Amino acid sequence: MIRYALNCDRDHLFEAWFGSSSDYDDQAGRGLVECPFCGSRTVAKQIMAPAVAGTRKSATAPDAAAQMQAMMMHAAREVRAHVETNFDYVGDTFAREARDIHEGRSEKREIYGEATGAEVRALKEDGVPCAALPAAPPDPSKLN
Repeated sequence: MIRYALNCDRDHLFEAWFGSSSDYDDQAGRGLVECPFCGSRTVAKQIMAPAVAGTRKSATAPDAAAQMQAMMMHAAREVRAHVETNFDYVGDTFAREARDIHEGRSEKREIYGEATGAEVRALKEDGVPCAALPAAPPDPSKLN
């Protein structure tokens, strides 16, 4: 497995795992690599330093990585809980409802729901503000 730091043509930064560098090249060539934030398929690899295993074991590195992962999962849960508690869920009509609110045809309110990558791209191109909601992280009590 290989992890690549990627960015899309809208300067969103993200990471993705691939079976090999040729798997990335194949998937990117077929338009299967997509930005999780805006759905853009114009994605490029960033310059990365190789992960080289050293001869000394670091006792703190795994702990720091675990703490960072726990912190990020906690933050994602908090953001998602806030949105689910305070925003109106509109299901798969998100793109239409967001556009109606933006254009003044619907009551101004905070909403969340589902949209395809193409719908998100169209909303962003038209200046309709929207952002991806973090996926619900797994329950920490159920992790192995």
